[in-house]
Amino acid sequence: MTSDATATTTPTPATPEPTPARSRASRIRRGLAWTAAALVLGSAGAGWWVYSHLEGNIDSVDLDRAIGTDNRPPKVVEKAQNILVLGSDSRAGANGELDHGNVSGARSDTAMLVHIPEGRSRATAVSIPRDTLVTRPECKDGDGRTVPEASRVMFNSVYSVAGPACVVKTVEQLSGIRVDHFVEVDFAGFKGLVDALGGVTVTLDQPMTGAKGGLRLDAGTHRLNGTDALKFVRTRYGYGDGSDLGRIGLQQQFMLAMLSEIKKQDALGNPARLYKLADAGTKSLTTDSDLASLTALADFAQSMKGVDPSTMETIMLPVAYDKVDPNRVVIAQEQASQLWEALRTDQKVPASAKDSPAKGGAGARSKSPAPAPSPSAS
Repeated sequence: MTSDATATTTPTPATPEPTPARSRASRIRRGLAWTAAALVLGSAGAGWWVYSHLEGNIDSVDLDRAIGTDNRPPKVVEKAQNILVLGSDSRAGANGELDHGNVSGARSDTAMLVHIPEGRSRATAVSIPRDTLVTRPECKDGDGRTVPEASRVMFNSVYSVAGPACVVKTVEQLSGIRVDHFVEVDFAGFKGLVDALGGVTVTLDQPMTGAKGGLRLDAGTHRLNGTDALKFVRTRYGYGDGSDLGRIGLQQQFMLAMLSEIKKQDALGNPARLYKLADAGTKSLTTDSDLASLTALADFAQSMKGVDPSTMETIMLPVAYDKVDPNRVVIAQEQASQLWEALRTDQKVPASAKDSPAKGGAGARSKSPAPAPSPSAS
């Protein structure tokens, strides 16, 4: 006999309503997740904006295209670096508010060939007097037009006639040294860098009288802001012998003081300060195309961290007063040949190569471990 079984089902318990505490915790977790996502996206966006902003500030020149690859000096020591640093006296844009004068266009107001040996633990900076008479090679200007060779032209006129690439070519031909990179900063960029550092400290051995609209300072130590620093490095009359050669001593000493300030503040290791410096510097920066990116500049700066300003040697290119025009100078070939050969082959510069027949008065020193240059080196 069989019997029918009655099927029964167990009812599924109802899902309990979330308690206020669990609901609140869930909302907090979701809020934190969205906040984190927003921060990540915001940081990425800000980082991209900063990168694009700074990189967009940089102008560049393709040296290989502008100069060509033929007839350039060969690279002798592969890991050594030679950088031509130019200070432009352009009055265009923001620069016009910083210096007044009847100057059209722009010239290379300051020129230094900086040699960094293999190992990159020291450096030598050679200042080229702007009044030096040189032979300008045939060049292409910024519009691609041919500028013919010319002899006995002032060095600082090469920039205004044919542009920065021609200055590089001129330096290569007179020195026989391959220029790896060039960096150009104008008035506004220089002022901005000094202000971003909060000023630079220098010490004067004698007063600066402020002749012809120059800076007036007593002998002693001074903290200079960007505006006064620009006047300082451009001072010619009312200090020393009033010559362009004397001004080179001021420029060299300020450069050492500025590098020492950057090192003292650990600017490369401080992101906020590094941004201020980068923003100020790149606004008025022109480089060769190989350096014309934040990545390339950062890598290059990192590779130079071992160079100590206190051991940096500053030299003026040996020159003699021109026999035809005593207001101009010509390269002292015997001493200059020794200087260029030492830098080209990565050797120590002999004392005889620093003995310039024409000497300018100095009298300033940086407030740093760096010693003031001897008269023959300034």
